[in-house]
Amino acid sequence: MTKAFRLSMSFLALLIGLGIVLILSVMGKKTRGPLENLFSYTGDKVNEMENSMIIQQREDKRSDKLKWLDTYKSNIAVLRNPQVILTGAYDNNTKDGFSSIIDLEDSLRTIFPIIHIYTAWGGKTEELFPTLQVKSIIGMGSIPLITWEPWLTDFDPANYPQLRPVDKRDKGGMHDVANGVYDFYIKAWADEAKSIKSPVMLRVGHEMNDPYRYPWGPQNNTAKDFIAAWRHIHDVFVQQGATNIIWVWSPHPAYGYFKDFYPGDAYVDYVGVGVLNYGTVASWSKWWSFEDIFGKHYKELAVFNKPIMITEFGSLAVGGNRSQWFASALDSMPQKYPAVKSVVFFHYSDDKTTTQQTINWYFKDDTASVKAISSSIKGWKKQ
Repeated sequence: MTKAFRLSMSFLALLIGLGIVLILSVMGKKTRGPLENLFSYTGDKVNEMENSMIIQQREDKRSDKLKWLDTYKSNIAVLRNPQVILTGAYDNNTKDGFSSIIDLEDSLRTIFPIIHIYTAWGGKTEELFPTLQVKSIIGMGSIPLITWEPWLTDFDPANYPQLRPVDKRDKGGMHDVANGVYDFYIKAWADEAKSIKSPVMLRVGHEMNDPYRYPWGPQNNTAKDFIAAWRHIHDVFVQQGATNIIWVWSPHPAYGYFKDFYPGDAYVDYVGVGVLNYGTVASWSKWWSFEDIFGKHYKELAVFNKPIMITEFGSLAVGGNRSQWFASALDSMPQKYPAVKSVVFFHYSDDKTTTQQTINWYFKDDTASVKAISSSIKGWKKQ
């Protein structure tokens, strides 16, 4: 199946989805209820159509190549202790379909067992549990990984008058989460996650030890409050019957204090860590090696005796040799870092989250980097 055909099918699905949104906008709030359910059903059908036309009709059916993953998906205990390194990827161009993930796989000549998406907390439609995306990922044969970001200010005061004023929510926000203030939202997510009936990896409040970037960090919350919030979220999911969750706890490697923020063995399945080399793109960065970013912290992260997931893995090409960076990081990974059981590529073409300029983490058209990564992944099987 050609790339052009995949794109055309994604565009068709997008047009149908836009039509649904337009109808809902015109008809207003009175359409909620049975009509909303109808559109939800229609959305499911659009998703199924896309999955069928883009994925299942390929000669080399993607899901067939992931049959080996069924053992992990059918036994969550096995998934908590994988015997191989599970690769994956996030791509920011997956809002309307996963053709960009497939393009990356085609470049690397591999199939990703994990597909990563991001969702913020809040009352907007896009902040509900991403059922359609999750079902699509599962239909493709992969396991969904969701980074779930507690942006507490995204709940509209008009719809949620019981919450503190927006400008006061971040300070002590994790204390509120731990005390059940946001249970109306957490329970809704848990109920949807339960209905999936397949493993879902959930990375909640990542980089909670970073005092600068995210509002759930230590500038607004104590480590004890973060732990209490994490445990509460976990317990709510269990109480709602959502026992299909793989919990990924993901501190920032550079800021330490890992043990202070660790929720406990019973509440964590994977230790996640982002490894992104920004090169010389900004005044605060330089060409950091994989050893600089991850290797020197490995022992501190491995001490928890959990499989380690590199949740955001990538390098820019500014300031050094990117293909050598990938090769150095990946070639000896099974031997040098045996606790690492998952590597999820960060394939973001339009990143405006960290620097004043837009930066591009895409590497699928970088022949040297693609060759280095592909060679390393194939080499793992021989080690």
